[in-house]
Amino acid sequence: MPFLDLPQHRLHYQTEGRADGQWLTFCNSLGTDLGMWQPQVDALASQYRILRYDRRGHGQSSTPPGLYSVAELGADVLALWDHLGIARSHFCGLSIGGLTGQWLGVHSFNRLRTLTVAATAAKIGTLDGWQARIAQVQHDGLLPLVDGTRERWFTAAFAQTHASQVEDILQRFLATSVVGYAGCCNAVGTADFRDALGRIGVPLLAIAGNDDPVCAPAELQAIADGVAHGDHATVPGRHICNLESPQAFTSALAAHLSAQH
Repeated sequence: MPFLDLPQHRLHYQTEGRADGQWLTFCNSLGTDLGMWQPQVDALASQYRILRYDRRGHGQSSTPPGLYSVAELGADVLALWDHLGIARSHFCGLSIGGLTGQWLGVHSFNRLRTLTVAATAAKIGTLDGWQARIAQVQHDGLLPLVDGTRERWFTAAFAQTHASQVEDILQRFLATSVVGYAGCCNAVGTADFRDALGRIGVPLLAIAGNDDPVCAPAELQAIADGVAHGDHATVPGRHICNLESPQAFTSALAAHLSAQH
């Protein structure tokens, strides 16, 4: 099981796919682990060399103390790329993973081939709202958030017809470190790329879930409109739209990647 040891924490990562393919890096949403990308990995591993990893405080990565910034999350990606000798990679991130991708697009665009951001926004919610969630989870843990998380992440129909898959995702949510979850909530709450989108020069695809109550399709359209080379796609589903509509999501992503070869 590969880990990258950094000064304050260790990152769990996984590589797979075509040995001579271009690198494609996946970045998870808040409260999930690298398993959330399995449908996309299954579909794309024959064409790309894939890197996915557990964000600090999530999955099998360790949890450094304190509250995090999106710059620190982006630096973790760069550290992984440096460790693996990846000069340039495609990048696909969902929710906080999309914020991480925007940071990379603004600050390390020379390391990117393309950027795909999904179920995210240039600014997600309000700082007050995220600080309230931090206080709640620090006091009560993650269990009280499960029902609301299920409703935000998946439509009721999907949660009913894919009950075991949704339960697995929610168990991974509950296994997330409270310190890590709170630290990443701070990264979301303090990230704001509304005035920086124009600095993202790599080809960008913004994918929205058509019924996402967290990051509405208009938020993804705004990102696509705000960058130099942006496209927008909408797929059925709520926040974790890559799992609710895996075929539509992967088709949009694959078309974006192949157009840049």
